Amino acid sequence: MLRRRHAAPGVVVCVVAATLSCGTVKDEVAEPVGLRSDIFLPIDSEIIEARLPRNGTLATLLRMHQVEEGLAHRVVDAALDVFDLRKLKADQPYRLERTVSGAVRELIVRIDRDRFLRIVGTTAAPDAPTPTFDAQVVPYEKRVEVAALRGYIDRDHSSIVAAMNEQGENVVLAMSLADVFGGDIDFTNDLQVGDSFDLVFEKVFTDGEFAGYGDVLTAEFRNDGRVLKATRFAAPGAEPGYYDDQGRSMKRFFLRSPLKFEPRISSGFSYRRLHPVLGTWRSHPAIDYVAPIGAPVIAVASGVVTRAGWMNGGGNTVTLRHSNGYESNYLHLSKIEVRAGQRVGQGTLVGKVGKTGLATGPHLDYRLKKNGQWVNPLTEHKKLPPGEPIAPQHLAAFHAAREGYVQQLAGLGPLESATTAVASAERR
Repeated sequence: MLRRRHAAPGVVVCVVAATLSCGTVKDEVAEPVGLRSDIFLPIDSEIIEARLPRNGTLATLLRMHQVEEGLAHRVVDAALDVFDLRKLKADQPYRLERTVSGAVRELIVRIDRDRFLRIVGTTAAPDAPTPTFDAQVVPYEKRVEVAALRGYIDRDHSSIVAAMNEQGENVVLAMSLADVFGGDIDFTNDLQVGDSFDLVFEKVFTDGEFAGYGDVLTAEFRNDGRVLKATRFAAPGAEPGYYDDQGRSMKRFFLRSPLKFEPRISSGFSYRRLHPVLGTWRSHPAIDYVAPIGAPVIAVASGVVTRAGWMNGGGNTVTLRHSNGYESNYLHLSKIEVRAGQRVGQGTLVGKVGKTGLATGPHLDYRLKKNGQWVNPLTEHKKLPPGEPIAPQHLAAFHAAREGYVQQLAGLGPLESATTAVASAERR
């Protein structure tokens, strides 16, 4: 039987009592023959469920729940043996079980999505004069589910983020999909109404609650009349990567864009453009992407940082040297995240969008050189060859893995035509 006690706002307190009948404790007991009424035991303990307050400590939380000072210190000391309590975050849930006299039986505090802190009284009698406590950091049980979905690009959902939201998923999964096809699709400019995508992916659940996404296992993207396919595969002794249906690597020498997706081009590559600040005609060997201040800017290819600092009209600038005579430049940054001489991998954060230097508003000025000459990034990226294929001895294993994922995609049903998909979306 549960009785509710009054508590502070946001704190739920359940008082646990037991009902005794014929030696058996049950929530509901039919009156047996020969007994006129149940016998109610004294209230034994109470359970408090709430969230960690801001600017509080574990000790103050225990005192708030009338735990005696010396007992609270012993609980805190046990916790400190296994975890730095300064890393506990406000608003995380906790569950405290204590006796009505204030002795702590168990305290469970969520640390993050992966772990919780559990403190248990180890004596047979928690009300003993000097009870002791055992503390552990315990991982939550994780469950990984494999799911499949289909999304459409239409007038109401013109980005993969919007299309993903329409299917009940979020921006993190959209970014993962963009990473898979980042070498073939410029998600800032290439998406067309009528495009669509299918994917098989992992969803991770911690303690029964959705905790995030795992890997995209396979995906198909239909973009402007072409069909791109990618499947995740790891050959023995190699890092996992994405490969097309022929087993060729999806990784290109350059990413199509130094921004994930969404922003538009405000100014293209030109040998003669009226400068918006100086008011004079000059060359503009760059692609300008409109993006909000603070948007992440990533390296389009692996390389070495040769400049990370102020460059007159370019403001905060990062320059990377790549193999095959290429050099990439990222101008007008609000913040630089790398240093000169540092080696970076493709996709590494190099800075954040800003409007430093000669700029009328926040945007990224992206430039590319080949053998010392400026080249148009949009056309140069398209010239680059595909990556290395899977070794012949591993192709059979790759095709077997891919076939299993394809069967899951088949469960999505027949694909609507671009015209039908757009029309049905507009009806919604």
